[in-house]
Amino acid sequence: MAAGPGGRPAEERRLAARNERDTAVAAAERLRAAGLPVATVSVGSTPTAHAAEDLTGVTELRAGNYVFFDLVMAGLGVCRIDDLALSVVVTVIGHRPEYGWIVTDGGWMALSRDRGTAAQPQDQGYGLVTDLAGRPIPGLVMSAASQEHGTVTARDGATLPDLPIGTRLRILPNHACATAAQHRGYHVIDSGRTATDALTVQTVWNRVSGW
Repeated sequence: MAAGPGGRPAEERRLAARNERDTAVAAAERLRAAGLPVATVSVGSTPTAHAAEDLTGVTELRAGNYVFFDLVMAGLGVCRIDDLALSVVVTVIGHRPEYGWIVTDGGWMALSRDRGTAAQPQDQGYGLVTDLAGRPIPGLVMSAASQEHGTVTARDGATLPDLPIGTRLRILPNHACATAAQHRGYHVIDSGRTATDALTVQTVWNRVSGW
């Protein structure tokens, strides 16, 4: 079976999508046979939405972070790290070299407490660290987070880089839905710009929040 980048085999995802469709369509047919109207047959999760080959009988496909992706999806092989479209900008505000820490001003209030990658082969902590152009900084991960602060450390034998106070970074989140819910909207940038222009905001999209 062919696998995605570091994730589950593609055939496994296709089978899950087929089972999801078959189950929902069968339920709708039983309800209709009992005389109940069923106008909507809704299925979907981000992994199965990308793997589905036949949606006959389905009227609605909904997928939580389909447009953004996140580290959990990358860990499942649904996408690559380069495909992640949502990040949180943080600023370096301190250093604790005796512990190997770089301290930022973004903690779990900015990123959420979701640790969805902890059960995957590669635990990504509270998020991967990139520069402003979105390029991952090798070996850097936000390994700990308090309410207002994040701790960036090196792993896998990587060297902790010299990131002066005031350096701005982007953190790729574990779960795009939970991270986005912490904010009022999205600052939309052009990922094709150079690092110096990477945070030029093209537009702002407001979120519809609440439960």
